[in-house]
Amino acid sequence: MAESNDSGPQQSPGKRPNGPSVKMSRNLVSWLVLLGLAMLLVALLQQAMPAYQQVSISEFDALVHDENVKSLVIKEDSVIEGLKKHPGENELVTAPLQFRVAYPREAIDNDFLTRIVEAVRKGGGDVKYEKQNQYVILLLSLLPWILFFGVIYFFIFRQLRSSNGPGGMLGNFGRSRHRVTPKEHTNITFADVAGIEEAKDEVQEIIEFLKSPKKFQRLGGRIPRGILLVGAPGCGKTLLAKAIAGEADVPFFSISGSDFVEMFVGVGASRVRDLFRQAKENSPCIIFLDEIDAVGRRRGASFGGGGHDEREQTLNAILVEMDGFETNSQVIVIAATNRGDVLDPALIRPGRFDRQVYVGLPDLQGRYEILKVHMRKIKMGPTVDIRRCARVTPMFSGAELAALVNEAALIATMENKEFVDQDDLEEARDKIRWGRAKKSAVVDERDRRITAYHEAGHALIQALEKDADPLHKVSIIPRGPAGGATFSMPERDRMVYTKGYLLATMRVLFGGRIAEHVFFNEISSGAAADIKQVTEIARHMVREWGMGETVGFVYYGDADATGAMFDLGGREYSDKTAETIDGEIKHILDGAYETARRTIMENREKVETIAKALLKLETITGDEVNALIRGESVERTGVSDLLAGVTEPTVGTARPVRIDPTPHAEPGSGPLPQPG
Repeated sequence: MAESNDSGPQQSPGKRPNGPSVKMSRNLVSWLVLLGLAMLLVALLQQAMPAYQQVSISEFDALVHDENVKSLVIKEDSVIEGLKKHPGENELVTAPLQFRVAYPREAIDNDFLTRIVEAVRKGGGDVKYEKQNQYVILLLSLLPWILFFGVIYFFIFRQLRSSNGPGGMLGNFGRSRHRVTPKEHTNITFADVAGIEEAKDEVQEIIEFLKSPKKFQRLGGRIPRGILLVGAPGCGKTLLAKAIAGEADVPFFSISGSDFVEMFVGVGASRVRDLFRQAKENSPCIIFLDEIDAVGRRRGASFGGGGHDEREQTLNAILVEMDGFETNSQVIVIAATNRGDVLDPALIRPGRFDRQVYVGLPDLQGRYEILKVHMRKIKMGPTVDIRRCARVTPMFSGAELAALVNEAALIATMENKEFVDQDDLEEARDKIRWGRAKKSAVVDERDRRITAYHEAGHALIQALEKDADPLHKVSIIPRGPAGGATFSMPERDRMVYTKGYLLATMRVLFGGRIAEHVFFNEISSGAAADIKQVTEIARHMVREWGMGETVGFVYYGDADATGAMFDLGGREYSDKTAETIDGEIKHILDGAYETARRTIMENREKVETIAKALLKLETITGDEVNALIRGESVERTGVSDLLAGVTEPTVGTARPVRIDPTPHAEPGSGPLPQPG
């Protein structure tokens, strides 16, 4: 599924794109600037105000007695401020000429002020009385508190109120946190969606309904109120929902299921009601609920669930809102999840999410179309084969294919190429799925030889088995946790797995361990991933796919966790049956191992030839392996020759050293998926 990062500008209802966030940031900067200017003004005023020297009563008496006071200002708050006479030219000023003295209240009764005034005036000084305004004094005392609460109001309360509307400061918790893409900016269409043609066809009628609802009302039909998109991660569920809105040219309300749940009880339900209210006011439109399983899980299916659980209240609100739609309401609800099996039955009943659209992994043709979409903006070289890229990427999702193309562009850029070539795409595929090649890793020579024979065993059986997928390449360059790998190229996408194919795959997996034992008379831990995968295949064959001769056509797999309220992981068959199943699995494994061992022993020289080629070249292609098996020689410059300073003439097609996926698995497969 092709992915796109261009989701269009986001905005809240009734606002211009990015309006609220820009407005709040500008207000914040404005108030910070004003606060800084106010602090600067206060500092300047303080510097402009005279600096007073605090003197005691005795010092003040001395100044008056020596007739050293030029002027006095007697205030009502028991404070006297004065100015000393300027000293002579030869005298240094060591203290401020302004002084301040605080006199006790009882000094008034002792004629203190009268005596001071007479003495100052006798010495030629000036005396004034200053009566202060009580209101000014009160205002000055309250000014710091007014400034403090003013800052709190403008920085906190006012911003919350302006962003939350009538709800005030706490109104934000009950308001929906959805993102709105207006129809003018819904620029994703079906041209940007590839690989899911059936899903696109299934939602065409939704687009027609949003464009011309009267066309459906003419015959009395009712369009589905909700569509549930189910599929693996990265397959394009969100992109498909955006494309529906883009094709219908309607607003797109998007929100994640986790955005409904908060620490406050009832907030999720309030946000649901607010979301649907705004959607109805902007109809026709689309509401997209991503990861709906966060709030839509089956009620009562957990130990902690109860009637007052916050998630259950949110789910109930969704159920009520969807059930309350009018028959002519032009609001379509689209939800996406990759866990459709855990959703509450009331959520997916007719009348709510009427239709389920499966968005699965793309097939060969789908991967081809997706790669073409993502390669539009990339400079691709003439050697790029999109069909080949689609073939070697089975089980890749649309998101992984998008990452593959982008990673290939980065690799080509780092190598200063003018365009992306086929080798860049192959390296990008391996890097995304299995990690970067450890070309500088120092590997012990004995370990390197064991790895070469191990991979040679896989490659030989892969090439000789008719029921197995064709061999693509084999390498002993470490990548991720693997020291080497053998890579197959499936000729087609497999919807089912035949018994012959599964047994052939098991024999390929056994080839590495057998080659180690035959050529070194020793076994190593390098076959751990092979053992795990081959055991999983055998268990699926016996327990789930009915391929066991003794057990027969009976399902002995794990109980469906969604079928019971509490799944405690118990089995539904007896100990004797379990013993029979184990014996059947062991019988299948032993048969595949013995067949693979005979193949290795009959072609021992060919295994050794492939291993020597790997030790020299580190990576060889499937065609080169087939040539070695036929007895032909493959000569090209190898890594060991380059290190030794030897340059041999190149015969055939020279290929850069690359490595394959996780050991001996199909690309992208891992444990074999269960066919539906």
